[in-house]
Amino acid sequence: MTAPLPAVSLVDVASYLPENRVPTDYFTQFSRSDRMAKNVMFRSPRYRHHVARDETAVDMVERAVAPLIDRHGADAISSVDVLLTHTQLPDNPVLGSGPEVARRLGLRPDWVIDVHNSGCASFVQMMALARTILQSTDATTALIAATQNCAGQVFTQTAIRGLAHAPVPGDGCGVGLLTKSNDAPILGIECRTHPEFGGDMTFEAVPVSDRKYWEPGRGQVCVGFTESKITKVFARGNRLVPEVALAVCDRIGVQSTEVDTLVTNQPNRLFLRNWREAMQLTPEQHPDTFDECGNLFGAGIPVTLDTANRDGRIGNGSLVLMAAFAHAGDFAGAAAVRWGAGPTT
Repeated sequence: MTAPLPAVSLVDVASYLPENRVPTDYFTQFSRSDRMAKNVMFRSPRYRHHVARDETAVDMVERAVAPLIDRHGADAISSVDVLLTHTQLPDNPVLGSGPEVARRLGLRPDWVIDVHNSGCASFVQMMALARTILQSTDATTALIAATQNCAGQVFTQTAIRGLAHAPVPGDGCGVGLLTKSNDAPILGIECRTHPEFGGDMTFEAVPVSDRKYWEPGRGQVCVGFTESKITKVFARGNRLVPEVALAVCDRIGVQSTEVDTLVTNQPNRLFLRNWREAMQLTPEQHPDTFDECGNLFGAGIPVTLDTANRDGRIGNGSLVLMAAFAHAGDFAGAAAVRWGAGPTT
């Protein structure tokens, strides 16, 4: 008879937001007359945070991890066995940030993996990977880090900052600590890749040219949007997030209305409302950081989790459901946790 797999818990989360808090007025002075500016996908948050020019993804992870060190001790963090990172805009295009994060934090993990396929759903994917590794090896602890760092670097370029979608992203980093324990168990995870949507999100020069992003020439690079693409992404996002969220609910034997707290990625207010209504939950059960932080991409879930947790909105023992989709819909994931990281003071 096969022994049951050991439980894996998300025992703590923490986050970091860059100091530069940018109001929408910054972008208004550069805005152009653009039909897409009226699209609900691009209605601006009130604020967003932007990385400093000399601030790296590794700097952001180090600052996000600092509260974990304060709460658990330097030894507990330095001895993690697994390090997983996702960086929206790698500072070095041929190397992920994992090895330098390990050096900066004094880690010597057996596993270092930089994931780069799951975008806004990366925190969920890293939870899934960490759980698999902890359950199938001698590893007992994992540190996961999701960093969004392209708002202040890409969306403030002179040719980009006047575009309709430039005010929406914000920068930040969220981290999670997982252990092989039953302290705050992961109850279920669902990760789905949709290759039929692969390649639909483009990274191109403005104005459009055929040059590679690293080649010199005219134009500044940014995520490319068209009206037809927006329509497709909106339809996919409305469907994909509830699908994976409800799949996890079904797997763990609960109705969506039994979820205490839903935390999703934070692309815009309309997605947030539609997902909440699809899950039959109230605004109080669906915390968001959009107006303060904008679209944090992969950092959206952990930053929002940490913010709500520090505000006392997530009680220990409550059922927390995380769900997100990535890019133009090529990946989606959801995870349920029995919360146990509530503040002790």
